[in-house]
Amino acid sequence: MKKYIAEFIGTFSMVFCGTGAMTINEVTGGEVTHVGIGLTWGLIVMAMIYAFGEISGAHFNPAVTVGFAYAKKFPWKEVPKYMFSQVAGAFAASFMLLLLFPNSEFLGATIPKVDIWRAFVLELLLTFFLMLVIINVSTGSKEVGIMAGIAIGGVVLLEAIFAGPMTNASMNPARSLAPNVVSGNLRGWWLYMTAPLIGALLAVVSCKLVKYDQCCDEDC
Repeated sequence: MKKYIAEFIGTFSMVFCGTGAMTINEVTGGEVTHVGIGLTWGLIVMAMIYAFGEISGAHFNPAVTVGFAYAKKFPWKEVPKYMFSQVAGAFAASFMLLLLFPNSEFLGATIPKVDIWRAFVLELLLTFFLMLVIINVSTGSKEVGIMAGIAIGGVVLLEAIFAGPMTNASMNPARSLAPNVVSGNLRGWWLYMTAPLIGALLAVVSCKLVKYDQCCDEDC
């Protein structure tokens, strides 16, 4: 149970701080700022990787879990349990933010600011870049090591800053599902469920083409 609890707590912390920064920015009229939101996302992801990387692998993202399973670095039988823990953690964070900030309209929900198909492609590419970094700096299915947290947190920070104004830079189905459902903002919700999964799988495929042994573990 330790790894499932770790995924729950890690996802809760990530969604609470990340969407919390967005929520506080909303209710204060921009006090946190866009850059501040990006920094919050990057730093909380980095911190949670260092906190739980050795326990659960610090996935905190159904797309990452599916990507590792597709790469044969993670058992498929564990995928539903990890995804349940991640989604549960995300919903717990969103309900906590609703309790703390009942006047918030969005609670950090991901809502596309461009055409749906453009947002879909952008989210796919964002997750592709993220998973490409993750699978290259991870050890097996675990995001561990001195550089893993910095590299992955840095990519999240980078993508949140430059793509946030367009799609809110989700890259994570659990991170989008919870605040969107809790806040009732469901426009384009399906793209945030599908594009990250496709992007993560494409990243694994591309990694296999370049360095098969590192990106695929036949013994998993």
